[in-house]
Amino acid sequence: MPVEPPVVTPRTLADAYATLAGAPHRPMAGGTDLMVQITGEIGEPPERVLDLWRLDELRGIALSATGDELVFGALTTYTEIRRSAVVAARLPALVEAAATIGAAQIQNRGTLGGNIGNASPAGDTLPILLATDAVIVLGSTRGERGVPAAAFWTGYRKTARADDELVIRVRIPVPARRVVRFRKVGTRRAQAISKVVLALAYREDGGVWRDVRVALGSVAERPIRVPETEAVLEGAAARETVADHAAAVISREIHPIDDVRSTADYRRIVTARILHRLLREEGGW
Repeated sequence: MPVEPPVVTPRTLADAYATLAGAPHRPMAGGTDLMVQITGEIGEPPERVLDLWRLDELRGIALSATGDELVFGALTTYTEIRRSAVVAARLPALVEAAATIGAAQIQNRGTLGGNIGNASPAGDTLPILLATDAVIVLGSTRGERGVPAAAFWTGYRKTARADDELVIRVRIPVPARRVVRFRKVGTRRAQAISKVVLALAYREDGGVWRDVRVALGSVAERPIRVPETEAVLEGAAARETVADHAAAVISREIHPIDDVRSTADYRRIVTARILHRLLREEGGW
C-alpha cells in the first residue's frame, strides 16, 4: 500500500484558504472516495490532503429568504439530505438520489460537496444539479465566485475549481411548480455504482412541458445534458408519441462510454427506456 500523504486539518475556513494558497492540497470531506484513491486504485494518490471535516462553516441546509432557493453547505452529508424536511418538501428527487448512495456508513460520511468536487461521471447527485441549474460556490483567499453546474464539470474528474479554491456551498433554485424526477440503474438495488443515472426537470404549463432539462450521469466522461432531446420535449404535450420521439432522439444523441460496469450499447438502450418510462409516468399512461 502506498505511503499515506500528510494531512492538514484546519480549524477555520480562513485557515483552509491559507493552506491552499501556500501549496496545492487534495480537499477531503468525508473521505469515502479518497480512501480508495490512496490505495492507487483510482489514479495517483495525492501528495497532500486538506481535511475539511471540522469546518462547521461548511455545514447546514437552508431555504433562502425569498423561498426560491435551497442552500447546502459543502459538508452536508447524504444522511442529512435524507432527513431534511425542507429538502423533502422542495426537492424530493435529491432525497431519493441520496438514498441510493452506498450504505448507511457512506451516507453518514459522504457529502454533497465531495460528490461535486470528486467529479466522477457516476456521481449520483450531479445530474440533479445539472437539471435544476444549480450554482456551485467556490471560495479562496481571493473571494467567492459562483459557477453554474453546466460549466463546472469540464472532463473526466476535472472541474472549474482552481487549485487554491474550495467548494463551499451549493445553491439550487426551487421555483414553484417545477417537477424534478430521478432514476438510477445499477447492477443491484442497493450499494451500486450507477450504470445510468438520469434526472428530468420541467414545469407543467397548460398541459405542456416548459423549461425542460434532461441530465445524465455514467454515460459520458462527465455529467451531461442532452439539448436535442430537451428541444423535443420543450413545449410538447404529455403524449405517448412525444415520449416515443424523445426516446428515439436521446438514443441517437448520446455516445455512451464503454467500461467495466457496462457496455455503450446497454447504456444507450437503458437511457432511452428510462426517459420513456419517466415520461409515461408523468403523463399518467
